[in-house]
Amino acid sequence: MGRVARSNSFNSHGYHLFQAMRFSIEEINNSTALLPNVTLGYELYDVCSESASVYAMLRILSVPGTHHIEIQGDTSRYSPTAVAVIGPSSTNHATAAASMLSPFLVPLLLEQIHKVNFLLHEDVVTFNDNGDPLSSYDIIAWDWSGPKWTFQVIGSSRWSPVRLDINKTKIQWHGKDNQVPTSVCSSNCLEGHAQVIVGVHHCCFECVPCEAGTFLNKSDPHRCQPCGKEEWAPKRSQTCFPRTVVFLAWHEPVSWVLLAANTLLLLVVVGTAGLFAWHLETPVVRSAGGKLCFLMLGSLAVGSCGLYGFLGKPTLIMCLLRQTLFALGLAIFLSCLTIRSFQLVFIFKFSAKLPIFYRAWVQHHGAGLFVVISSTAQLLICLTWLAVWTPLPTREYQRFPQLVMLDCTEAKSLGFVLAFIYNSLLSVSTFACSYLGKDLPENYNEAKCVTFSLLLNFVSWIAFFTTASVYQGKYLPAVTMLAALSCLSGGFSGYFLPKCYVILCRPDLNSTAYFQASIQEYTRRCSST
Repeated sequence: MGRVARSNSFNSHGYHLFQAMRFSIEEINNSTALLPNVTLGYELYDVCSESASVYAMLRILSVPGTHHIEIQGDTSRYSPTAVAVIGPSSTNHATAAASMLSPFLVPLLLEQIHKVNFLLHEDVVTFNDNGDPLSSYDIIAWDWSGPKWTFQVIGSSRWSPVRLDINKTKIQWHGKDNQVPTSVCSSNCLEGHAQVIVGVHHCCFECVPCEAGTFLNKSDPHRCQPCGKEEWAPKRSQTCFPRTVVFLAWHEPVSWVLLAANTLLLLVVVGTAGLFAWHLETPVVRSAGGKLCFLMLGSLAVGSCGLYGFLGKPTLIMCLLRQTLFALGLAIFLSCLTIRSFQLVFIFKFSAKLPIFYRAWVQHHGAGLFVVISSTAQLLICLTWLAVWTPLPTREYQRFPQLVMLDCTEAKSLGFVLAFIYNSLLSVSTFACSYLGKDLPENYNEAKCVTFSLLLNFVSWIAFFTTASVYQGKYLPAVTMLAALSCLSGGFSGYFLPKCYVILCRPDLNSTAYFQASIQEYTRRCSST
């Protein structure tokens, strides 16, 4: 058998309603003018839950003096214990009660109470359709200041017509100088502070400042609303502001400096190519690699052309070419520099010891084959980079709340990392080969110059990554371009500038006799050791 749910809390409101009903019934029973010869009685039930309401309704519907309900074909002739029902007060419980009472035609008091109309102490007692009395009320204020408590009428309310009158001069406030106390729930918030409601009353709230990126809309003072993607707002803001779109524009001074430096490097590379072409058969050009020098200069020019993509508003073509051209050009240059250093070391130190290998190397064009394979490997990395991790123009919103940064996505991809690692490995191999040739004849000893070039390369990229880790502003492309420009300039100046100096300023050193004398001196030194 199920248990009837009981409430552990005391319902003071229901208790007050019961006392009012009991008082009314006693007044009616004790009066000779109201319902003469009629004595009213009542039964009180606990309706704290729907199950308790069902139990109460079953008791009401039972036959007087019994505990059972008769089943009859005509429920209109049924005579239950109660003739009328007041309550329950809640909608859910009243609905459950009405569904059980309606088949037996037991009238709810609310259905008849609006028909009541009589005089009581010269006042008309009547009720509206909702069961509310249409009597007037006096509003009183208690005075507890003296030894004897008193009250006085300070206002009244009436139903017909609806009117509320209060005499504010009769109200005695207990504050200083009879001032009206200020409610702690009605203080206005400062600008940009949301009114977060505390409890059930809308007038009671806490003032919470709106965070950055949100604003307080006047149409909704209780919630801070986020700004749009293209907007920003400081803390405690009542409106959003459009973000400023920034990128490294062509007309900025830093752009002009980088543009001039890159163009100067490109012109010097082209001029050096012309100078080497004019002196192609001289010992200096031939010792530098001969026609291989033009491939090295061309790769530097390709890398330099890619640097123009770091200036101006990023576009798809700029994002696709700027890093890939630089990475590919640098890889070709380092491949040529590596194989050139390796050839010099092999010719002077190992050709006599490994003549078969040397002949095979020369016959099968080992130097050119190495350059092709090494450059092709970087080309495949760049093509994979473009296909899988395609660099695209992007609008960056996370770096600065008030700015929209226009940039490319290439630095965040795995392709960029692979290309950079590959060029780093080529740089290490170039340094190793040039270091092995540090004791070669003076005209062929390029260890110092190559070391200077690679050192400048390493320092440039270390400075770049250090700067990029702490700075993400609009001039980050300028920092990247400066690092790449330093790398290309270091490679050019370390390898080609000494040779240009000999061709232009020391023609006496650019002779076959001088080179043969250097080789003979190296041979005597090796023989003596």
